[in-house]
Amino acid sequence: MSILDSGGHLERELGAEPLAGPAAGAIGLHLAVVGLLLAYGWMLGLFHHNLWGNPGAGGSMQVNITSALPLPAEEMNHNVLSTETPSQAPAQPSPKEEHRVDETAIPIAGRHVKPKQRNLTKAPAHQPQPQHNAAAYGEQAGSNVQHQMQPGTIGQTTVGDNSFASLYAWYVDQINRKMSQSWNKYDVDPRTPKGARVYLIFTIHRDGTVSNLRLDQSSGSPTLDRSCERGVQRVDTFGNLPSGYRQGELNVGYYCEY
Repeated sequence: MSILDSGGHLERELGAEPLAGPAAGAIGLHLAVVGLLLAYGWMLGLFHHNLWGNPGAGGSMQVNITSALPLPAEEMNHNVLSTETPSQAPAQPSPKEEHRVDETAIPIAGRHVKPKQRNLTKAPAHQPQPQHNAAAYGEQAGSNVQHQMQPGTIGQTTVGDNSFASLYAWYVDQINRKMSQSWNKYDVDPRTPKGARVYLIFTIHRDGTVSNLRLDQSSGSPTLDRSCERGVQRVDTFGNLPSGYRQGELNVGYYCEY
């Protein structure tokens, strides 16, 4: 019995093993590995596909535009604002003909003939000038009367000595500069007419101080007159008179223009 058992065991060991099951398992494993590789490659974008909305550079398409077919001439309207068959406007009514009277006809006795009326042009009635009820107030326009001092004028300053203006023009310019700095134009009533002038006369002493200030010609604006006078009074000194000038004082005329 032992010999038979050992022989049967040896026969089983020497017999052929079945191949169908292992082969099918190996093929399935390889297919699974290949499928995993293909899926991984598809996820990484290694394979091109034609899905809609694919990210990447898009393509271009060439389109050839053909000319439009011409429309028949009778169907085209070149002017959209007018029409070729405008409506006929009604004719203007003719004026009523005047009944003419035959002057050569013999008048019938007992019949009253109405005299012909004549169209007379009425003269326009005289219309009175409109009266302004607004009261006159505020500033007045300056007078055009020439001021008294004439010789030696430089800018807005006039000196009585003509030779002084020609020899010491720099001093006259100094008077103009100091007055322009001291005169405050904002003190003048804004209703004052543009171009109004006020003329003043004053005396400059040897040390440059001012005295004898007076009004030579009013501008018609009290505020303009006062502001110009204050401008002269604000100047402490116009500077010492030139040493070459022998007179002890200088008569000066100055105007302020608004």
